[in-house]
Amino acid sequence: MAMAMSHSPREKIMSKPIAVVAFGGNTILEAKDDGTFETQLRKAKEACRGMLAVLYAGYELLLVHGNGPQIGNLLIQFENARDIIPMPPLDMAVASSQGLLGHMLEVSMRCVLEEARLHKDVATVLTQVVVDSEDPAYSLPTKPIGPFYSREHAEEFRTRNGWHVVEDSGRGYRRTVFSPMPQKIMNLNSIRCLIQAGAIVIAGGGGGIPVNYKTGSVMGTEGVIDKDFTAALLAYNLNADLFIILTGVDRISLDYGKASQRPVGLMTASEAQRWLSEGQFPPGSMGPKIAASIEFVEKGGREVLITNQENLGNALRLEGGSRIVP
Repeated sequence: MAMAMSHSPREKIMSKPIAVVAFGGNTILEAKDDGTFETQLRKAKEACRGMLAVLYAGYELLLVHGNGPQIGNLLIQFENARDIIPMPPLDMAVASSQGLLGHMLEVSMRCVLEEARLHKDVATVLTQVVVDSEDPAYSLPTKPIGPFYSREHAEEFRTRNGWHVVEDSGRGYRRTVFSPMPQKIMNLNSIRCLIQAGAIVIAGGGGGIPVNYKTGSVMGTEGVIDKDFTAALLAYNLNADLFIILTGVDRISLDYGKASQRPVGLMTASEAQRWLSEGQFPPGSMGPKIAASIEFVEKGGREVLITNQENLGNALRLEGGSRIVP
């Protein structure tokens, strides 16, 4: 089911171009890291320094971060403390991770702006995102969260906790949860006003807090929304000039990991769709990024840039990265 992109009017909110940047929670917490908040803050600051390239290129900036490792760790903490403190529902856990990461990124961005002598405000918006309670995604958990496990540990969690655990692109085993598609950004007008005021906005963290209208009012619901689809929805509704997805590689490649692997610098949405259908982009890694890019472009978005953080400055100068265009 495709995300709904037309609930709020698309309008050019200012003359200065807008870039929406999406990056994963593993940018701030990788499996090899010690997991301390000091390390996460250091890496958050590195990520924010990378965003200076977008500001220097003349864009207003909206950041959408993932939360896979962080929410996974929070759920482990909640699980281990369940005999002492009641387990929160998944939407509350998403909200907790969104606030945690939003705080780290906002503090880091303010420090980076001070270092660069740039005078801009920074605002984190705790973002609720409407999902459909009848979304087919609720029939099968597909969204990987948390750390990577060995096969032995994965089977232990599957048996003991009833987790749905899958192998993730040769990197190990991870827990998966329901991942409904985003339908509407509840805080869109607030986000729009903040960008119009020139602020750097951090919103839609972890894909947003899933809510629905099934009861006739806004209620939290189960699920972890893919942050790339939420970022695409934000980019569309804000009429962004550029949608940037940061990942672990400098360019998209076909036949990834094979002797025939070859990078692609430019592709149309129809080419991307064909390669996605052929299985070139695995669902647990590049697949959602490509699918979100196609949605954005096919609904009228101008351009998607996919690259890694290290190469972002070059890619903005058309010296790298992969672009998806109409």
